[in-house]
Amino acid sequence: MEATASVTDENATDADPRTGLSTAQVVRLTAAGETNAFTGDSSRSAWNIVRANVFTLFNGIVGACFLVLLLLGRWQDALFGLAAFGNAIIGCWQEFRAKASLDRLALLNAPRARVRRDGQDHEIAPAEVVRGDILILRAGDQVTADAVVLEHRALQIDESMLTGESDAVDKQDGDDALSGSIVVAGEGVARAVRVGADSYANKFAAEAKRFSLVASELRTSVDRVLKWVGWGIGPIGLLVLNAQMMVAGGWVSAWKSGTWTQAIVNTISALTAMIPLGLVLMTSIAFAVGAARLASRQVLVNELPAVEGLARVDIICLDKTGTLTEGELAYRDLERLDPDVAGWDDALAWFGAAPDANATARCLRAAYPAASPREASVYISFSSARKWSALALEDRPEEIWVLGAPEMVLGDVATDAGTEVGEAVTRLAAEGLRTLVLAVTTDAYAEAAQAAESLPTGLAPVAVITFSEKVRPDAAQTLSYFRDQGVGVRVISGDNPRTVAAIARQVGLDVGEGYDARQLPEDDGELGDVLESHTVFGRVTPEQKKRMVIALQARGHTVAMTGDGVNDALAIKTADIGIAMNSGSPATKAVARLVLLDGQFSHLPDVVAEGRQVIANIERVSMLFLTKTIYATTLAVLFGIMVLEFPFLPRQLSITDGLTIGIPAFFLALMPNTQRYVPGFLRRSLTFAIPAGLLIAIALTVYTRAAMALGVSEPQLRTGSTIILAIVGIWVLAVLARPLNRYKVLVVGAMFVALATIFTVPLSTTFFQLIDPGEEAAYLIAIIAVLTILAIEIVRLVHRRVLASSAVGEVA
Repeated sequence: MEATASVTDENATDADPRTGLSTAQVVRLTAAGETNAFTGDSSRSAWNIVRANVFTLFNGIVGACFLVLLLLGRWQDALFGLAAFGNAIIGCWQEFRAKASLDRLALLNAPRARVRRDGQDHEIAPAEVVRGDILILRAGDQVTADAVVLEHRALQIDESMLTGESDAVDKQDGDDALSGSIVVAGEGVARAVRVGADSYANKFAAEAKRFSLVASELRTSVDRVLKWVGWGIGPIGLLVLNAQMMVAGGWVSAWKSGTWTQAIVNTISALTAMIPLGLVLMTSIAFAVGAARLASRQVLVNELPAVEGLARVDIICLDKTGTLTEGELAYRDLERLDPDVAGWDDALAWFGAAPDANATARCLRAAYPAASPREASVYISFSSARKWSALALEDRPEEIWVLGAPEMVLGDVATDAGTEVGEAVTRLAAEGLRTLVLAVTTDAYAEAAQAAESLPTGLAPVAVITFSEKVRPDAAQTLSYFRDQGVGVRVISGDNPRTVAAIARQVGLDVGEGYDARQLPEDDGELGDVLESHTVFGRVTPEQKKRMVIALQARGHTVAMTGDGVNDALAIKTADIGIAMNSGSPATKAVARLVLLDGQFSHLPDVVAEGRQVIANIERVSMLFLTKTIYATTLAVLFGIMVLEFPFLPRQLSITDGLTIGIPAFFLALMPNTQRYVPGFLRRSLTFAIPAGLLIAIALTVYTRAAMALGVSEPQLRTGSTIILAIVGIWVLAVLARPLNRYKVLVVGAMFVALATIFTVPLSTTFFQLIDPGEEAAYLIAIIAVLTILAIEIVRLVHRRVLASSAVGEVA
């Protein structure tokens, strides 16, 4: 290793820029692994995704139960396996979509790299660049490896996608040129110092590709319920199995007589009833439908649970460029300082029409179009280092016009509010406008001064020109919506804090001066304090954006982050909900949870509304599923302790699952619902589900005991239990669907009609093994059902009052 390092250093740092590396040096460096070749690790392997979604505890339990029933020839009782299969398919599909986006992430996509080797310039694939290569940089090139500038001629590099700074940066000898940045003007020679995995772009990509699923309270709550059930399913399963074998005559007798098969079926019926598989499936379906609806509104959902996410967000962080603004400058106005000077409009027209005009100068073209081509006797192009350009038209060579930053053209006069030009510049700059000054001189401009690009002498200000960023027309309305909804806003940008604050005021935010991120504290706690007390931040680096998101999350906030540049990607990935504009970089879109396809910020309220619909409807539906889990678990325990035969066949539970939960839940989960999100989804659901489930389990146990006392046969007892559970379950459905409307009444009514059909059509009664329960049992069924319904009404009344009082307490 030491020998390799010394060879690398010797050959990589001492190559003459005029000749570059030799072929032999390139071969040695390539053999040492010092190349720009980089293959990032996949965000997550296909096997890991399949394993996480298919080989789970519950899929294992359900799969084993499904297989046992098939081996016993009881395929009619194995229908529950379809729900587990659907869960696994949808889960894998979601994560494969996320994986595909992350695997496409590539910040470094230059088609060719230009290097100097053996005294000759060559174009090679970026992966073939080695550390120490001499890179030849020209306008339009993407920098392929982290490099140090050795020679430059008006070299300007756009690092906005990496750093967030919107202006191109002049590069001098010794300056860094980061991989992934773009050469926008001039040319230069640089030495590659960090290649492959060590380069800035690839390190950034590796961090952005780190796999993570969007935080979802719904999914987390469901997983918690599954974990609770998982802890209990083993001992409860053994308890139930023992009871069923004892009912069948004891372990030895049941095995000899063959009645053990029914005991196994009964046990499987009890276990599968405990698992709320349909809740997982229904949640995934609700997310998928929400994503489809948003797609019709030009919002791409990369991860389905993100539909829920914005309903929970309480702070949204916005990048200025590309989010609040369109990322382009627009000419605003011109304020004349010396009305007696003529020819200023011709000068502005020439500056705007110049072939190498920068983005700011090009904004002048519409306001000051060039009437006809005119030659220049003197022209010094704009440089971001000196921040001015100079011009003398051939037909008026005595007038030297200079256009540039006021303080660079006029010095301290431009910032002195006591002067006419200083007053105008400071007043307009305070409004967040970008200002340039146009000045003129008739002093002689020596050729030596021109060659040295020195500022002409005797300049007198003629006009102050202002430019503003184009604010998105939908930004103000959207921010007003979030303000009304109690969602905090933080504007985070790499630009000047004063400019960012001015843009924020234009879109309706009540803010003062922006906070300079260079003054942000290093301590995370202090950083959180600053974020709570300030709204606008400028000069923010990509790493600081990520830190700011984390600091807000540490204070209990659910954070959304919007942006379009690579500099936003880490913060977008770290945020609870990342939102990218379709006009943004591929890296940003790859890590975002949501992408606004048409770039319209105004779609975010639609996303919030869709998220609220999903979370509110799933909360209602979850009460149905959790009620079932509670009564199924309680029944299993009670019947296991009391050594009673389980009162359902798996196929009979399919009736109650379908009519009281599965089918109606599908419709209820997709209904319009604008209810505002309140944290505590699982607590609210269990507050109803636990007492309601206990009541149903007790009712079924009482019915079983009473029916046995009446001498009712086992098939009649199972039929009666199915009737009670179906009627009470549909009533629970009606209770949770309130307030009822025509649509909900139709759904509930259809379930009662379907129930009557199942119990009267011979084909279904035969399949589900339903028979006449008998006259005495019919009266018992009616009494138990009515009393249970009345008890459910009382539970719902108390539940509503508890929720109302807790809501008042939270507000207080």
